[in-house]
Amino acid sequence: MEQILEVEHLSLTFVQYASGLRRRALQVLDDLSLTVAAGQVVAVVGASGSGKSLLAHGILGILPYNARMGGGLRYRGAPLDEARAKTLRGREIVLVPQGVTWLDPLETVGAQLRRGSRRPADRAASRAALAGYGLGEETERLYPFELSGGMARRVLLAAAAMERPRLVIADEPTSGLDARAAARVLGHFRDLAADGAGVLFITHDLELALTVADRVVVLYAGQTVEEAAAGDFAAGRLRHPYTRALWAALPRNGFLPLAGTQPYPGEITGGCRFAPRCPRCRPDCRERAPEERAFAGGRVRCHDPEGGDAR
Repeated sequence: MEQILEVEHLSLTFVQYASGLRRRALQVLDDLSLTVAAGQVVAVVGASGSGKSLLAHGILGILPYNARMGGGLRYRGAPLDEARAKTLRGREIVLVPQGVTWLDPLETVGAQLRRGSRRPADRAASRAALAGYGLGEETERLYPFELSGGMARRVLLAAAAMERPRLVIADEPTSGLDARAAARVLGHFRDLAADGAGVLFITHDLELALTVADRVVVLYAGQTVEEAAAGDFAAGRLRHPYTRALWAALPRNGFLPLAGTQPYPGEITGGCRFAPRCPRCRPDCRERAPEERAFAGGRVRCHDPEGGDAR
């Protein structure tokens, strides 16, 4: 199976000015690794502030000027730097964004899908792409303000599918949609994967992720803490206490809350970032940061994952 995207020990730091001319480096991602293969939907799940959207922007090469990225990105086996991302972005690598404001308010839908082309072949392709998402050819003549929220999201999906992408990055694409509309959108991602694309689905909604994903990568405070097959959740094969807490908090599992809050960048000290909230925390968890490693058929960042002592 071809590896479409490989993220290897990615770190991301923002250089900020504090008081006066003093600068500080604020690390928002640290030692983050994941892979997306052709035909797969990989969900990245985490709370707000865990770094999910920054991961997407780093892959796309659209970070702000004060960002400093370390580690490695590879696309189809070759390094993915900012220059290469720019040539592939919008063609082989496409974004389905969280907000519909990414559509140009001054151009019709058809002009945006065809990138201004008036060739009959491109017009036919844009109409076919819209039809694939249940939109008639009259949609081509509409401006974004004339679209409902659901229509605008389907236009964004049509724009992505029209390029026949190899990598689709979907950043909270179901935000604000009801359950039925969200399910339709997720079904389209499975269709894109069936056509051979790799899909990176970024969401805060674990329950939604489990309806579509092959694998789930869980982020906490800018780090990957677990990677698991989607089937591991219902089967009870979870390795990290934070992942188990997310699973327990779902309505189907009794809505059990987890006390405490995720630390923000700048609040992180030594040791495990989850230690202050962890029911299995031991003294060494507060002193020594765990490394991510293979464990029980998945990957985990924990000194003592469920099922055995990792020391």
